[in-house]
Amino acid sequence: MLLRFCLYGFLKNQQYFEPFLVLAFLDRGLNFFQIGILVAVREVTINAMEIPSGALADIYGRRRSMMFSFVAYMVSFGIFALADTLWLLAPAMVLYGIGDAFRTGTHKAMIFTWLRIEGRESERTKVYGTTRSWSKLGSALSTIIGAGIVVAGGDYRWLFWASFAPYTIGLINFMAYPSQLELDKSSKNSSRSIWRHMWRTVKDISRPGKLRGIVIESMGFEGTFKVTKDYLQPLLQSAAAIWLVGLWSEASMSEARRTALLVGPVYLGIFLLSAFASKRSHAVARWAKGEDRAATRLWLMTTVVFALMLGALWFGLNALAIISFVAFFGLQNIWRPILIARLDRESDPARSATVLSVENQAKSMATMILAPAVGWAVDSVSVHGTANALWPVALVGLLVMGFFSIYSRKSAS
Repeated sequence: MLLRFCLYGFLKNQQYFEPFLVLAFLDRGLNFFQIGILVAVREVTINAMEIPSGALADIYGRRRSMMFSFVAYMVSFGIFALADTLWLLAPAMVLYGIGDAFRTGTHKAMIFTWLRIEGRESERTKVYGTTRSWSKLGSALSTIIGAGIVVAGGDYRWLFWASFAPYTIGLINFMAYPSQLELDKSSKNSSRSIWRHMWRTVKDISRPGKLRGIVIESMGFEGTFKVTKDYLQPLLQSAAAIWLVGLWSEASMSEARRTALLVGPVYLGIFLLSAFASKRSHAVARWAKGEDRAATRLWLMTTVVFALMLGALWFGLNALAIISFVAFFGLQNIWRPILIARLDRESDPARSATVLSVENQAKSMATMILAPAVGWAVDSVSVHGTANALWPVALVGLLVMGFFSIYSRKSAS
């Protein structure tokens, strides 16, 4: 099963457009505020569907939920490839959000169910970190293929069409998952049981205690990560225009192709680092003498990274800013397996998919609020002619990470 779990992550991350998504939207005439609106649309969809999708997965079948997720993704890819305006791209974001909602907590719950069946609960961080590392290796390969598609074709639309093939293989992979990962399906009755299941889970999380604190931490870290990570793409585009413009004339190479030559290697490095970080996250938890203490230290380290990023963006030091973004990716991939292990440790096994869905919904709420605000801030700074208009991204990250660095210390004490 571990091989099938790893294969799922590897195939799921064959989204060849991921390192170029913001650039693809900018290429179609959108500004950063409009891109923030699209991100918010995706997160609103996730918020609306996240908890019901987790409950449906727990009650009606996790494997079916995963297959439905992949189908929703594939339809969204097709619309992304064809649409040109905000109003046409928004339905694609809705479908993408549905795919996210039906996938995120569900597959993790299947992994942890398998660990309980095998009597390996103590290996939560290690096993999830391993599967996540394969996801990042998939992203690394995806970056190479995606950059190659852009360099060869010069059009971002082909990236969306190319993603259909691995997702079809992913659907076949789910057919080999054993039925025992579904848990007991004797309660396959009415919608009333779904709402009761959801209510009990939300009630558990709402009570003061460790579980609620962990979900609040996720809102801060993961919400900030989802909002800020893609601003690396315009930074790389700007750097490519400075660093690579002398190598090719405008006549021989378009801006998209030239940008791909920098985006490709940088994102390849990010995903290889992310794979290593995820796989070694259990070692960080062991070094910190526990997952809770490791989380507190990661908050502090990320605060330092955003402080460096803010200074680099303010003074136009692109190389240092890029390094700071890469470091943030690495820290997030140590953080995520530790967070998921902490959540599973505090959760009722029968409601684990729903708990993880609530966590995903919580971070989506933070993203939904932050994304348009950060996009508007970047657009506003650009109007005033600041040399590097991306510094508000780092400022928001620094404020959030600094706050939660203090919050996590108080929670731990």
